[in-house]
Amino acid sequence: MTNLNAIDPAAVAEEARIENDDVVIAKSAIILRRFLRNKTAVAGLLIFLALTLFSFVGGYFTPWDKETIDPFNIGMPPSADHLLGTSQAGIDLYALTVEGTRISIFIGLVVGLVSVLIAAVYGCTMAYFGGKVDKVMLFILEALIMMPALLVVAVATSGGGNGLQENLPSWLLLIIVLLVFSWMGTARLIRSLSMSLMQRDFVKAAQYMGIPARRIVWRHLVPNIGSLLVLDITRGVTGAILAEVAFSFIGIGIKVPDVSLGVLIGQATSQVSTFPWMFWVPLVVMFLLTGSLAMMNDGLRDAFDPSSSSVGSAKKGSAKKGRARTGNTPKTTAKKSK
Repeated sequence: MTNLNAIDPAAVAEEARIENDDVVIAKSAIILRRFLRNKTAVAGLLIFLALTLFSFVGGYFTPWDKETIDPFNIGMPPSADHLLGTSQAGIDLYALTVEGTRISIFIGLVVGLVSVLIAAVYGCTMAYFGGKVDKVMLFILEALIMMPALLVVAVATSGGGNGLQENLPSWLLLIIVLLVFSWMGTARLIRSLSMSLMQRDFVKAAQYMGIPARRIVWRHLVPNIGSLLVLDITRGVTGAILAEVAFSFIGIGIKVPDVSLGVLIGQATSQVSTFPWMFWVPLVVMFLLTGSLAMMNDGLRDAFDPSSSSVGSAKKGSAKKGRARTGNTPKTTAKKSK
């Protein structure tokens, strides 16, 4: 007969080890360690930070700027005077690339962060209030989804937006238009997740205690979908940069004299064979930007996923360390012969 009151020596040793030696690690620290363990994600983060630093301080390493014309070097390939060559107008391509990278990164960061914030507030509000409020907000959401974004961008940044163009720079106008159309899909997903959270006990307890709706949304709903928001931020930044490049490439995005990667690629497309450096330099920078963000997004997804295989080595290491502390060694059992 089994004695249920018997003390398990292994369990006692494990409890003592946890109490004396181990420290409880915060969830954010675990996620950070998992992310830093992913070499591909770290490489993407370093590339993105290097490009961001280049866009802000790269202009100090050249005497030229985006408006200075060198009449003696028009359409020249890379040289000692112009590291990346010059454009057809005699403007230093290095200075143009620095300015274009800064504008593209700025557009991506602003649109990616603000659109996710709008989606989180809108989706959580729909789920919290429900009923008629949810139906009205969902109708507005569906109406915005059905609007032709490309047509609105073309009207706002071209002939139909002359009044706006006189008062706002083209990159700011593009940011506003992208913000209007970049948050709806995320808001629908957040609404469905928040509706399931509304059935949890901690949310119902907060409602019964009379806590204001704004506080419940910010303190209980939004933090519980934090992993989704972080991943959507990286995807939103990538999508905004690609949208800027695409719209500027076809002539309805950023307008000259403003500069971006899309503008540089669009201007050099017709002269790829004649002036290849004007096309490939901004294109490579765009690939590095979007590729680094994709690597970061994959790393963050693995870091937030408890079942990810990216922590296999750490689990094995911690298991060996635990056996060494408790003095236990793995035992092998011999198979019984029939």
